[in-house]
Amino acid sequence: MSRRDLPPLPTPGRFLRVDGVPLHVVSEGTGPVCVLSSGLGMAWFDWDAVAARLAPHRTVVRFDRPGLGLSAPAPEPPTLAAEADRIAHLLDALGHRGPATVVGHSLAGFHAEAFARLHPDRCAGLVLVDGSVEEEPRPRLPRALRTAWAGGLAGAVSAAGLPHLLGPAARRLIGRVTTVGSHPPHPWERAGYRTSRVVRACALENATYPYQAAELAALRAERPMPMPGVPVTVLAAYDGSETSGQLRWLERQRSLAAELGGRFAVAAPAGHLVMADVPESVVRAVLDLSGTGRDTAAPFL
Repeated sequence: MSRRDLPPLPTPGRFLRVDGVPLHVVSEGTGPVCVLSSGLGMAWFDWDAVAARLAPHRTVVRFDRPGLGLSAPAPEPPTLAAEADRIAHLLDALGHRGPATVVGHSLAGFHAEAFARLHPDRCAGLVLVDGSVEEEPRPRLPRALRTAWAGGLAGAVSAAGLPHLLGPAARRLIGRVTTVGSHPPHPWERAGYRTSRVVRACALENATYPYQAAELAALRAERPMPMPGVPVTVLAAYDGSETSGQLRWLERQRSLAAELGGRFAVAAPAGHLVMADVPESVVRAVLDLSGTGRDTAAPFL
């Protein structure tokens, strides 16, 4: 990323090499550790409002997955196990060896749940924020073929200069259609979303989505939940409409909570980017885990 792409702001956080990849990490606050992980194509700053409210009660860790936000790209396309391990290794790099609460939004809900199953001793609790749900994932193409196609498409788009011209505008459009409120553009949108690095990362995450869903289905069979001491809350977005699609989505989220032995809650009025529309709902979901698992800080009132 060139200097002219950077806004006139100090770069928040720091960079840590995790699994060989320089990751952008922002850590703030005090108390039990809580990791915030964004959905497909999102960045650390999407959690700004949540982090500001949560930092007085928790040590809040935000990070950009490889290629997203300000993080460097990874040499290989993402897999579910690698993303779950990345959370554990990031906590190690920060010196947080004890259990942490993990909040996963959308696709990152897969990663958070996999972290709980693969690293149960490291997980104090889970909050899945409008998490992805796939009841019977069945990828139809070989993973290598799909990722090669996605990488080639991202390369062609980048060669045409489209990320530089349209990236920030596309990011703002996605923000508008996935929220119910009005939110100003973030100063760092231009720096991140005009790069080919982010386009490629988004393409690969999208391409590997069905395979990550299938990996999670297999992991659920191998390592069932609920697990003792790991409380779970599934927080579903509800925009207030009575459409069949919206009601079906709420039922799918409720079913996910039941499958995980967790609590079901609704954030409203909210679009898919719950953390932008109703950040206080995310904060309450995190703090209300207290007393039900290994996270023993006082609940937020």
